[in-house]
Amino acid sequence: MQIPFRAIIVFHAVARAGSISRAADELRVTPSAVSQQIQALELHLGTALTSRVGRNITLTEAGERYFEMISREIEHVTDVTQHVRGIRSATTLTVRAAPSVSSKWLLPRLASFVDANPDIELRLDGTNEPTDFRKENVDLEIRHGEGGWAGLFVESLGKERFFPLCAPSSFAAGSLAAQDLLEHRLIHSVKSQMQWPRWFTEAGIEPAERWKRVLFDRSHMAIDAAVDGLGIGLESELLAWRELRDGRLVCPVKNPPEVTLTTQWIVCPHGHLRHRKTRTFLDWLRGERDAWSARQGARIV
Repeated sequence: MQIPFRAIIVFHAVARAGSISRAADELRVTPSAVSQQIQALELHLGTALTSRVGRNITLTEAGERYFEMISREIEHVTDVTQHVRGIRSATTLTVRAAPSVSSKWLLPRLASFVDANPDIELRLDGTNEPTDFRKENVDLEIRHGEGGWAGLFVESLGKERFFPLCAPSSFAAGSLAAQDLLEHRLIHSVKSQMQWPRWFTEAGIEPAERWKRVLFDRSHMAIDAAVDGLGIGLESELLAWRELRDGRLVCPVKNPPEVTLTTQWIVCPHGHLRHRKTRTFLDWLRGERDAWSARQGARIV
């Protein structure tokens, strides 16, 4: 019996895209032609590979197994074909992350990923808006929030410790008691999950009713303001690690309370984990996260 190679390729495109219409666009055919190929393959195999839920298409259990079995071989054939033609076509990987984690944590590390994966063309989309993966062409997101988004793959970027931070020209490390902070200008990151009232409560201090303060919409601006001596910020070492490492920021409080929170999460649809480019980036991201976490054992003051 002749193997329906064309139908197999079409099924692979549908499973990878999670949509008949997107697969049709990729293959430059009509959605009707895609549906016919899927039906032909299901008839050939004698089992249903897909099912419809409204306008969406999902894989059956048999479809999931079949996709897993053919994906590696199809990707291998694609790589070999590109090699024989003497080219390496760039596969675009789109990653979305908020501006603060993009500029302060992700960007300083990206060279190692780009150098190790010349076949992947990385696009970094810096925005705070959560991705609607059904409508937007985003492969993976680093999302700020509390986690627990239903229907998505969610993994922590790591637990963060939050400290008061300032330029050493403002106050020396460990030169203040926690109570002393109330007498000085405090920098507020208004969208941060960790706010000064909570930190003061953890320190056993009644928060002030009136503040000498300056407010910023983004943590990366608050960190830069603290470096410039504008006041004392409350930020995590995940975002301020480079300024702490270089001595541009110090913790002015002696024996600050251990205040931790997880605010950054790796997020994508489960189906995106089938894509080699997404798996490659996720493996790299985990390695960077674990290496960073291992270096945070010692206190910064």
